[in-house]
Amino acid sequence: MNEPDRRALVLFSGGQDSTTCLAWALARYGRVETIGFDYGQRHAAELACRIALRRRLAELRPDWAPRLGDDHLLTVDVLGQLGASAMTDDIAIAMQADGLPNTFVPGRNLLFFTLAAALAYRRGLDVLVGGMSQTDYSGYPDCRDNTLKALQVALSLGIDRPLTLETPLMWLDKAGTWALAHQLGGDTLVELIRTDTHTCYLNRRDTLHAWGYGCGECPACTLRARGHQEWMTV
Repeated sequence: MNEPDRRALVLFSGGQDSTTCLAWALARYGRVETIGFDYGQRHAAELACRIALRRRLAELRPDWAPRLGDDHLLTVDVLGQLGASAMTDDIAIAMQADGLPNTFVPGRNLLFFTLAAALAYRRGLDVLVGGMSQTDYSGYPDCRDNTLKALQVALSLGIDRPLTLETPLMWLDKAGTWALAHQLGGDTLVELIRTDTHTCYLNRRDTLHAWGYGCGECPACTLRARGHQEWMTV
């Protein structure tokens, strides 16, 4: 559904999911801005991908370029000050005693959406778009649909204007995410995601696989590779 009168802010990291969400938003809304967060993540290569990805997405379809607005990059290294995780510190990826992987950064998505809501208030934007998924994910509680529905209510009350939190990947597995990218931009967008995005938690970009760059072993690479293989064999 096209909603040309609405203005969106996409949480854009430079990874597969957020790039797919940015394409989804450009196909849907009249104006789309992006926001990224430098929180001291080990896979900082994703931040380096963002500007080129925005430019190439704007070139992908003639109606997307005039819709793509400003980019915003915020530093939120306070997350690393709250405690170590495998996302911000050079420690092995493992499961914690509470059953969550140590790649979980408590409060990360809650903080990201809160900052995005504050920026949306300043910029006159009414939709926040994130690439969270409850279908193919690592069990992070701040990726769950109920968490984000509750957050939508709280943020709307907190800035005293209605905000919509859209999560177009919420009920898609990684194969479905590849399929959505193909639906939005065909082979060109799929290839752009394969070669120009970054998802690997270990920050590896020395080997280009069929599904993209990465170590091929961390949870992010494993999900991405499996989804690509499943999508290719459908």
